[in-house]
Amino acid sequence: MSGAPVVVVGAGPVGLTAALLLARRGLEVLVLERHRGAYALPRAVHLDDEVFRVLQAAGVADQVEAISRPMAGLRLLDGAHGVLADFGRRPGVGANGWPEGALLHQPDLEGVLAEAVQGTPGVTVVRGTEVRDLAQDGDGDGVTLTVLDRGLGTERSVRARAVLGCDGANSTVRELIGTSLRELGPPDRWLVLDVRSAAPLPMWGGVHQVCDPRRAATFLQITGDRYRWEFRLAAGETVDQLVAPERLAALLAPVDVAGLTIVRAAEYTFRAAVAGSWRVGRVFLAGDAAHLTPPFVGQGLGLGLRDVHQLAWKLAAVLAGDADDGLLDSYQAEREPHARALIRVARLLGRLMTGGGRGGAVVRRGVLAAARRIPAVAALATRSRTPPLRSGPLVERGGRAGRRLAGTLVPQPQVLADGRRLRLDDVLGEGSAELRVAGAGFVVRGADGAETSIEDPGGTLARWLRHGHASAVVVRPDRIVRSARR
Repeated sequence: MSGAPVVVVGAGPVGLTAALLLARRGLEVLVLERHRGAYALPRAVHLDDEVFRVLQAAGVADQVEAISRPMAGLRLLDGAHGVLADFGRRPGVGANGWPEGALLHQPDLEGVLAEAVQGTPGVTVVRGTEVRDLAQDGDGDGVTLTVLDRGLGTERSVRARAVLGCDGANSTVRELIGTSLRELGPPDRWLVLDVRSAAPLPMWGGVHQVCDPRRAATFLQITGDRYRWEFRLAAGETVDQLVAPERLAALLAPVDVAGLTIVRAAEYTFRAAVAGSWRVGRVFLAGDAAHLTPPFVGQGLGLGLRDVHQLAWKLAAVLAGDADDGLLDSYQAEREPHARALIRVARLLGRLMTGGGRGGAVVRRGVLAAARRIPAVAALATRSRTPPLRSGPLVERGGRAGRRLAGTLVPQPQVLADGRRLRLDDVLGEGSAELRVAGAGFVVRGADGAETSIEDPGGTLARWLRHGHASAVVVRPDRIVRSARR
């Protein structure tokens, strides 16, 4: 099986990012996509600074930043669009070296990823190809897929060292390995309306959430002339009813619908669910194939990109013979709690914003008036930090320093290395690395044993280590601290 590729099923953002991450670790990758062309309509619109580090690891973060715009924060409104609470984001870069939140048009993101994949040796993308079946070797060392060329109607077999199911909410791979989604809450029907406006609309630069139980809604400018509205659908209500001219004018008021071009008007069912098994042998699930979240914290795509960031280095280590197969069991063990945590936050915010009927709206106004002055509430509303990983084979939380820092992300300031200004991750490299205090500066010891002296002009690393009572940390390839010592 050494000459067989890793097969990624699905050429959306999660699948293409997985292909880039695997290829950068020396693996041959075959991406299979059932659709002949890229999906041209917008879906995800938000990325946070942690996820930009994943794109940085894939080599495309600067290009993605160029097609996105910073998100100003979250504003909660009542039914008359009066401001209940305003949770702004800090301008500029955050602790992870990128804007804390950014808005973008998903087809633009997919264009950047597709171009990067096309220019990456070892990655092949085959479109118009549907996975029909798969069978794993008895020794658990490989997978045979049966794939259908949808144009020719012919089937063929493909051998793979491993398979990543990045094929979305209706995942074929998930069905073929015999696992299913477990619902964590009732589904919620919404109208999603994407439009373009020839004239700029008078709209704040963040996300507006209308906390009205009679008609919960979200609206925002995405990038350029692109805007989105989302409206909760009542029982029995249809998209066609709401986009009828007279109804649409009332929904979008005070915006004049005459100046808008509707790009898409579709019903979406927002779900909260997690797959039972994310790994069966050498077959893995990632992204919407593994979990679904309501959109209230904008983490659907971000969760999937975090999945493949972690899975890529673990899978590469096992396939190279540098780690035991048991390492792959840690994928779901480490990623599922984070997915569940953000899904819980999304459901909680959804209930706080829109639940409770007319009486709930009165209570909500008073609660939010006080809550918006509490920093922890602002953080919940605007940030999506990966919670610290629990102790385990890959996280050593012993001692005071370990309890503070192990399992968390190392911050990413810009540092000086050999006279060059670089982001810290670019100095840490692809593998595990040690970061330690050395006099007035720091030393990074890479996976190959080479050492690089760095300076941190802003003092970010010194403050972080001091807060964690540590003088050295070991950082995993996914930038999570494995261990820390004084």
